[in-house]
Amino acid sequence: MEISRKLFTFSALLISILSFSQETATDIKYKRSSLYTLMLSDSNREHSEIIQTTFKNAPIPDKFNDHIIDIRTISKIDSLSIEESDEANTQKKSLLSGMPKFGGKKKLKENQQIAVFNYLDSSAIAKSMVTKWFNRSDAGGFNMDLIAERGSYNASDLDIKIAKNTERGYALLADAGEELINNTFVIVNDFKYTNKEEVASKAKGLLSMVATYTGNSDIALAADAASLGVGAMGKGYIIKTTAYLYKLVWNEEVAATFYNDFWTDDASLDLEKKKAFDETDIFKIELVGTETSWADIQSTILTKKSNEDLISVATVRAVDNVIAKLQRKYETFRTKSPLLSGDPLSAKIGLKEGLEKGDKYEVLEQVINKEGLTEYKRVGVIKVDKTHIWDNRFMADEEESKSEFEYTTFTGSKNKYFSGMLIRQIN
Repeated sequence: MEISRKLFTFSALLISILSFSQETATDIKYKRSSLYTLMLSDSNREHSEIIQTTFKNAPIPDKFNDHIIDIRTISKIDSLSIEESDEANTQKKSLLSGMPKFGGKKKLKENQQIAVFNYLDSSAIAKSMVTKWFNRSDAGGFNMDLIAERGSYNASDLDIKIAKNTERGYALLADAGEELINNTFVIVNDFKYTNKEEVASKAKGLLSMVATYTGNSDIALAADAASLGVGAMGKGYIIKTTAYLYKLVWNEEVAATFYNDFWTDDASLDLEKKKAFDETDIFKIELVGTETSWADIQSTILTKKSNEDLISVATVRAVDNVIAKLQRKYETFRTKSPLLSGDPLSAKIGLKEGLEKGDKYEVLEQVINKEGLTEYKRVGVIKVDKTHIWDNRFMADEEESKSEFEYTTFTGSKNKYFSGMLIRQIN
């Protein structure tokens, strides 16, 4: 009961702090990628309740549109039998083409990746994300309200009945598909916990040897932590997450099928098209790749926080860290961020986004072409200033490293860049 009360209190604090930071951020309209996050649940793992409650209550980072559907957890599967002979599994293998291959003691890891994909596929997650994009009603009709809102379009210009009769309408739909729907992602997180004292008390060499020969994931976690040095000093908690990143498949063929065979609105509901959408399985996701990241919290830094609070902080930071690593690794997942000002040359991104000194960002200017579509023109390249990287990690304001200014500065040409231009990492 006491743990539940603490979880509720911390979750309320978490939401209020992150909501405040989002409300005070620069309000610049640009087309963000959309993100849906889930986690693997395993009640046998230590502190699973705290990690799961924290994960569910933490908002999607504000550089993404929140595309969460109702499912947030997937029961962990440690093994499964895989048949690859039929046509369906051949298609799944192509959608998982980015997945690394394992053998021997790592077979369970490969099986877990496939089990996650199979769950998302069998649960029709891709169709559910399309359903949300087109605001499908209980009756079965679609509308363009969400797409218009997220893309700063005129809703009436996107009305399908108009689009079917105008070249501009088709162009706008193509723009919305490419800029918005095509940049819809799913991340599934697999969390593991250990604490620093346990790691520091064990010999790294012995742990590595035992992990190698037994394949024990908890021992391997401690061994990895020791090798990284995070268990060297003090008391604290370590959360590791392995993230599986997927992308919604939305191309010209899928879009044409949707608009021609499934589109109907509530004002003139076509029951045949409603039935066709209900029964289709054309919507798919594909694996972009995987990444692993850590967050370690020293209890001597946040001394006023309970153990449950420290584990929650580590959980939030682990999610932020793995998103940053995925963006650094996979270009298709990289997002744009607005410049805060041109003097100083700055943006409201920092350690939470994985910034490191010397990182390069291209500066983009949004322009509207004669068809009314969005284009991005590169106007230059800037670098992260090594002397001023904002520590915007969750709860960093309660640590000794609190930043004086709430932005990161960059080096680049003066009088060339202005507030409202967008930046995107290129290395």
